[in-house]
Amino acid sequence: MNILITGGHGQLGRELWQEARTRGHDVKVPSHRQMDITNIKAVRNFIDRHQPVCVINAAAYTQVDKAEIEESCAFAVNKTGCKNLAQVCAEGKIPLFQVSTDYVFDGQKKAPYLESDPVSPIGVYGLSKAAGETEIRLNLRKHIILRTSWLYGVYGQNFVRTMLKLSGTKENIRVVSDQYGSPTSAVDLAIAILSMAEQWHQHSSVAWGTYHYCGQGIVSWHEFAETIIELARRYRDVKTTRVEPITTADFPTKAKRPAFSALDCNLIKTNFGIKPKPWRESLQLTIRRLYELKEAFDCTPHDNSLR
Repeated sequence: MNILITGGHGQLGRELWQEARTRGHDVKVPSHRQMDITNIKAVRNFIDRHQPVCVINAAAYTQVDKAEIEESCAFAVNKTGCKNLAQVCAEGKIPLFQVSTDYVFDGQKKAPYLESDPVSPIGVYGLSKAAGETEIRLNLRKHIILRTSWLYGVYGQNFVRTMLKLSGTKENIRVVSDQYGSPTSAVDLAIAILSMAEQWHQHSSVAWGTYHYCGQGIVSWHEFAETIIELARRYRDVKTTRVEPITTADFPTKAKRPAFSALDCNLIKTNFGIKPKPWRESLQLTIRRLYELKEAFDCTPHDNSLR
């Protein structure tokens, strides 16, 4: 397949194009300069020139706290960018695979969210992603919106890499223990997306719509951090001796986070045969890969590193 991947230099985008090329696909990965998704003319020109058979949009404004003060930027990328891609894909009869987030929910539900549950974002980031979903549904029939949660990987800035870096310098790390979700490996998510695209390409028809994919299991940020430190000890000495549980109130942030944002992933299993891996298993593989790449401590803590 000739696949266009936006956001190809992010933590998910890099895994997507590497996995796609491993599978033998022809992949186009434009930079922001080559194709700005907030500019519909740029999107149309690039797609007309390269004629992809499908588009995977991994480009997003993901800085949760910064979005509260950069609302226009968040909506430009997460809403307008989606609208532009959907409209151009509709013109060319090209399916679009869109990555979305658990932050479209308010976190008040006590059971994993279903695709059919109403969205109710509590921050600008979630609002902008929900708006992007709406634009895709309005403008393009052949689409997959794939919501995920707590994404991490070997590239970019994410919670796992931040914890590994802090473990090399701090004896005590404070992490919130009253927010729950499902950590998701960027590799696993990339494989899921490409598997869905390949099934469409092979069978010419799939059940279009919204799906959930995240690591199997529900955990707090505190337990997630403790597991990261525990696994890191297999590869080197760490300075951290305690991961201290704190409440959300103890660690105020500009943006509110959902208290519970686990996602139900049964629909993707039913319609595509895709079953998420246990989150601990995938985390172990990612940490081993980080140390093999010698990148485990080569990162800067991001704005919501401790949530």
